[in-house]
Amino acid sequence: MNSYVNMGVGAFLGTVFVLMSVSIASEGIFHSEAPEKEGFTIVAEEGTSEAGAGGAAEVEVDIKPLLLKADASAGETVFKKCASCHTADKGGANKVGPNLWGLVNRPIASHEGFSYSAGMKTFAEGGKVVWDYDHLSYFIEAPKKHVPGTAMGFAGVKKPDERANLIAWLREQADAPAALPDASAGSAEAAPAAGEAAPAAGAEGAKPAEAPATEAKPAEGQPAPAQ
Repeated sequence: MNSYVNMGVGAFLGTVFVLMSVSIASEGIFHSEAPEKEGFTIVAEEGTSEAGAGGAAEVEVDIKPLLLKADASAGETVFKKCASCHTADKGGANKVGPNLWGLVNRPIASHEGFSYSAGMKTFAEGGKVVWDYDHLSYFIEAPKKHVPGTAMGFAGVKKPDERANLIAWLREQADAPAALPDASAGSAEAAPAAGEAAPAAGAEGAKPAEAPATEAKPAEGQPAPAQ
């Protein structure tokens, strides 16, 4: 009986010895020293995770002051990004998206013959919402963000000046272009600097300065007019 116990204990001790030997040998073979200098350090900025999840609020640009100095001819060039899905000529056909003639201030989701997505119809609130300058700017910047559920897969025009140029051009594609925003409704930055041209005629609320009245001088030898 003692011999079996001795054999068991010996086998156990032998196994422990073998395992310890393997462990020591592995440590000597695969041990790696820590580098003296780190290659690079990844630093996560505070709030990054929130921004990625949509937690950070984005500042929305007021497009109206930019429209007063927008370049409609440059907007025609920007429209090339939209031309694969839209036409903008009078009586133009619907493509992937509806025809855009007379778009500014047109009720949303109202163009005849076009099948709008459920998201766009919901956003339109049964024709109560129109494509005013603000809605156009926000939608063109990020369609799916401004109108959840829209079928429009366009990535958007992110630069405010490009959006202003595009909207200025779309405004002209109409029988009677919509009035430009009132200059007084924008920020002080929207006011033209000294030496710059005043807003185009037709801008709502933008009236040219009246020249000061001058008194007519009587011809030589003629009596002055009564006051």
